[in-house]
Amino acid sequence: MTQTAAERAAEILREHRASIDRLDAILVYTLGERFKHTQTVGRLKAQHDLPPSDPDREARQIARLEELARDADLDPEFAKAFLQFIIQEVIQHHKKQQQ
Repeated sequence: MTQTAAERAAEILREHRASIDRLDAILVYTLGERFKHTQTVGRLKAQHDLPPSDPDREARQIARLEELARDADLDPEFAKAFLQFIIQEVIQHHKKQQQ
């Protein structure tokens, strides 16, 4: 039996969505792992009375991520905004750890 164009399109759509679901899981687990490390960094900063933010490192990280985004054919501005969001979350966690 031959698939219709609509059936083939639906099958391709399912395959792409399954890949997207797997990638979403990878992103969530990767962010979880990243935040475990940043929480450890936050505790270390709090123990040694270091500032919760390191603007020089943040700028280097943003520039690095923009370059990675270009290499990955991802909009560098999106990557920058995404990392800035993550950095702000980390800084908020670090500030809480210093209280």
